[in-house]
Amino acid sequence: MADYITYLRSMVGHEKVFMAAACAAVGDDEGRILLQKRKSGLWGLPGGIAELGEALHETAVREAYEETGLEVEPEVLIGIYSKYEAVCANGDKLQPVTALFRCKVTGGELRCDENETLELRYFSREELPEIYSLQHKDMIEDYFSGKAGNFR
Repeated sequence: MADYITYLRSMVGHEKVFMAAACAAVGDDEGRILLQKRKSGLWGLPGGIAELGEALHETAVREAYEETGLEVEPEVLIGIYSKYEAVCANGDKLQPVTALFRCKVTGGELRCDENETLELRYFSREELPEIYSLQHKDMIEDYFSGKAGNFR
């Protein structure tokens, strides 16, 4: 994956590009959602950029495992989120087109990846911490609404 991004960035520099991405909305028995505290100190959903040849539901599964240690299975496509912009720490600009999947845990053990994740915790709607981007705020809101087929 990093090779593809490096290749793409070698051609376009820091200019804005579309990137396909996916996130996993993992809930617990109490209706809370699992969030990841990122290196920035702010919270968001486990997820990331799709690799070439990878379906978005596969991206959600891979990223959830890499960032949380949990094996998950997508159950429902909550929505597609495409109107957002992001600027990476290195100045790269992108417009992520992100699929959010409600996922059930099928195995694994909750653990921080020590690369991208500082902390993992389940939160209720009422106790949400500061979320790092509007896209993730909207996705979390849609998760708690219980609806599927959202698009923004």
